[in-house]
Amino acid sequence: MENIKIQKVTLNDIHQLQKIGRQTFSETFSVHNSEEDMQKYLDENFSSEKLTAEINNQDSEFYFAVLDNVVIGYLKLNSGTSQTELKDNKALEIERIYVPKEYHGQKVGQILYEKAIQVARQKEVDYVWLGVWEENFRALSFYKKNGFVEFDKHIFRLGNDEQTDIMMKLELKN
Repeated sequence: MENIKIQKVTLNDIHQLQKIGRQTFSETFSVHNSEEDMQKYLDENFSSEKLTAEINNQDSEFYFAVLDNVVIGYLKLNSGTSQTELKDNKALEIERIYVPKEYHGQKVGQILYEKAIQVARQKEVDYVWLGVWEENFRALSFYKKNGFVEFDKHIFRLGNDEQTDIMMKLELKN
């Protein structure tokens, strides 16, 4: 998959971001959650208004993985006060790396992850952190393979359901 290009998402891309965001979140989590909770989460977190605000936020960045003009994954990063939990100026949060199921196993997630680490190094942060649902074994394995270690847990609300996320971090500076 050498032809994958990473491009920063702009407001002009909002409908594509909404489409891939809804698709990949549904593919990943719908089997484990009620239809009502999924719909509530998708409506709240992938609305045009919310995505517009996030794209316009200087402390949040979205990137697409593109192959032959087709978006095959995306990344969302947060720094400063946009981080969902820690809000540490010396940290960068990977909030989302999502790839459609048809592209799993083709290194798309790894390429997006490498972009996240590149941005973290450019921002000269001390560490990168993220939260992963405790039942998302594929993602947990991916991050452990890339050197992340568990350091805490927090509650993630999906619709009306409270779920536990494992918080993981990767130190970039000693």
